Amino acid sequence: MAALLMPRRNKGMRTRLGCLSHKSDSCSDFTAILPDKPNRALNFKKIILTTTFLQESRRLSTEEATRWADSFDVLLSHKYGVAAFLAFLKTEFSEENLEFWLACEEFKKTRSTAKLVSKAHRIFEEFVDVQAPREVNIDFQTREATRKNMQEPSLTCFDQAQGKVHSLMEKDSYPRFLRSKMYLDLLSQSQRRLS
Repeated sequence: MAALLMPRRNKGMRTRLGCLSHKSDSCSDFTAILPDKPNRALNFKKIILTTTFLQESRRLSTEEATRWADSFDVLLSHKYGVAAFLAFLKTEFSEENLEFWLACEEFKKTRSTAKLVSKAHRIFEEFVDVQAPREVNIDFQTREATRKNMQEPSLTCFDQAQGKVHSLMEKDSYPRFLRSKMYLDLLSQSQRRLS
């Protein structure tokens, strides 16, 4: 029985590896690289954003998608822009950058002092600490300044690290996203719906 299942499993793996072996900007079917079984450690917000994007991108107007190229902050202000960018970052194995940025934005809305401290430590342990499960790429000084901020967490304790990650995405991943087949296909699909 296991021998009969093996070819099917290998085919799925070959599909994912084939997609990954090409540059991320040449892969428009992101479902091909997702694992067959959901990873329990996946962030549900990430799944919802990606699913929302894939299912509801039909509602996206050409004007909205075109505006994403105006600036990185315009992209981040649009829910479908965030979902599309997250799907793209997954192909580059750097989704932790956007997830950290989003976690910081959500953290800044915290009003309860008790929740603030626990949320701050959770974000630090998940994204900032050395060897964190989804460690973001920040310099030593920024990491240490953020660690120092953890002694007395405040709504601004991640500002420096969040700024560095924002800058990294804006200068590095965002231009590749705008050149990606995924974004260009999205634009052409939205234009075809208008015709």
